[in-house]
Amino acid sequence: MLYKFRSKAGGDVIMLQPQGDQLLRALGREPAPQGIVLAADLGRAVAVIEQAIVDDEAAFAQAVAEAQASGAPTPRRLGVQLRQRAWPLLELMRRALAEDVDVVWGA
Repeated sequence: MLYKFRSKAGGDVIMLQPQGDQLLRALGREPAPQGIVLAADLGRAVAVIEQAIVDDEAAFAQAVAEAQASGAPTPRRLGVQLRQRAWPLLELMRRALAEDVDVVWGA
């Protein structure tokens, strides 16, 4: 399944299901084929996703520090990081917030 996030404030953002599910869960939403983030809730939604990115990076930094302390091989980031995956949606949400319009999604 694909998620297509839409708003009158910008172009569509398309995500694969695992990444869309991850961001919806970060927002405290149960993944669903359709939904909405109201304009009034966008400020909190942006802050929550930004915090999820900080938490993800801190968890990786901690894993690196623990590996170095124990003499184990240093873990490497594989693939695309949460910061990179979330950026297009964050930009859409910021624009929607500035224009006071909702963000909706559907399959």
